[in-house]
Amino acid sequence: MFMNVAYAQTSASVKVETGALHAIASASPVVQLTLLALVAMSVVCWAIIFQKRKQFQIIEKSDEEFLDVFWKANSLDEVFEDADKYIDSPVAHCFKSGFKELQRLADSDLAQKLPGSAGEANPKLVGLDNITRALRKSTDLEIANLENKLNFLATTGSTGPFIGLFGTVWGIMGAFHKIGATGMASLAVVAPGISEALIATAIGLAAAIPAVVAYNHFLSKIKKRELELSNFNSDFLNIVKRNFFKEN
Repeated sequence: MFMNVAYAQTSASVKVETGALHAIASASPVVQLTLLALVAMSVVCWAIIFQKRKQFQIIEKSDEEFLDVFWKANSLDEVFEDADKYIDSPVAHCFKSGFKELQRLADSDLAQKLPGSAGEANPKLVGLDNITRALRKSTDLEIANLENKLNFLATTGSTGPFIGLFGTVWGIMGAFHKIGATGMASLAVVAPGISEALIATAIGLAAAIPAVVAYNHFLSKIKKRELELSNFNSDFLNIVKRNFFKEN
């Protein structure tokens, strides 16, 4: 009976000493630095995830509101006057870039009067490629803005498991070093090193998995935004070509 009590007490003490917090506290400085780096990367990733989630919600709402105004407006001038209200809309930014280029063409020597419209301010333009380039440049800038900070998620997703693996290898090396130093291969000797090694692996995966999932999620949203910008640019070019440019 006394032996059973002693065994129970010993088992309880082993459980306490081999807990996760104890394993981290007793880990080597290299493993602790590795865990600290992984935790810091995870915190930054979650901050980016929440920030990008909010950004996409605002952008989607603003784009929807601007497109509603665009298709209901009677003229492009009317849309341009209201475009500044939608500062979070990438579509509105592309429209402003294209419309400003259209205005520059109208004010330049590329504007030509219609035959039979002597003295009337009803020009037909050439140089549609200029507007196409302006829209493409604006689209690239908007996509770059949406992709901002996503590279950190990708980096964490790809390197997190390997950083954790480094901590794992170092912990196993420490366990073998203790075996060599003590000449004993008991659980009490190797358990601390193995515990810190497994914790490093777990934290590496805990940092990497959400980062990869979030990166793929936001990447799909960016592709959707890019497709919407491309469709809008095509529609805008068709409108200005039909109303303001000379037929080839």
